[in-house]
Amino acid sequence: MVAKALALGPLDADITLLESGERGAEPSGALDRTAPRSLLPEDAGRVAAQAVERAVELARAGTVDAVVTGPVHKHALHLAGFHYPGLTEMLAHLAGDRDVAMMLAAGPLRVVLVTTHVPLREVPDRVTTERVVRTGRITETALRDWWGIARPRLAVCALNPHAGESGLFGDEGAAGPLPADTVFVRALRGEFDAVLTPYHDVGMTAVKVAGFGQGVNVTLGLPFPRTAPDHGTAFDIAGKGVADPSSMRAALELAVELARRSAG
Repeated sequence: MVAKALALGPLDADITLLESGERGAEPSGALDRTAPRSLLPEDAGRVAAQAVERAVELARAGTVDAVVTGPVHKHALHLAGFHYPGLTEMLAHLAGDRDVAMMLAAGPLRVVLVTTHVPLREVPDRVTTERVVRTGRITETALRDWWGIARPRLAVCALNPHAGESGLFGDEGAAGPLPADTVFVRALRGEFDAVLTPYHDVGMTAVKVAGFGQGVNVTLGLPFPRTAPDHGTAFDIAGKGVADPSSMRAALELAVELARRSAG
């Protein structure tokens, strides 16, 4: 998929490819591959995790300006002994236990998750004023430093239908939230620079409907930009050469853009 994404056109960047758990790096000119060999899930998880560890090392050393990761199967990571809810949490730890947030971006729509990989039943207890404010501050800093937006405009998406309707449908939402059925439309029209969403699927669904195949996952709060495609591993088509590289291409392009702006 990386080869197909790079083949879509030139990128104004030098690409370092890390794969197969190796400690070295392979230049982008050596990307032609036959179908990948079969690995046990735990071996695949170890390969992926070691590549991410090496990428963070290079970024923290200043050898690379940004990191782009491919889809990773979380269960495989766990089988390999890397017990993180997802790559966002793993990257936060590797970068020095940073306070991070997950953003999904598709064109003008930017969505930031207040909670990430937690069961829905736990979400109301986790959507606290402190957590929303902390996520908002991380988002504000990233929009200013990486996107060049001097005064970011943030919206808070409600947890309950119609923002709780004065308590009729619940009062777990943060103070002053906007209804989920309208806030994303308003963001797409340019009213907000990002929307803070209370849980994973409401944010992911909005982004994928707005720009399926073009969405990018961005980890905010790291000392370097990190992007990834907004889709999973798609094991059912792995090795068949039919995967759509659009989201990976979008992730590469956004990483270049953010790296250039953060360096300036």
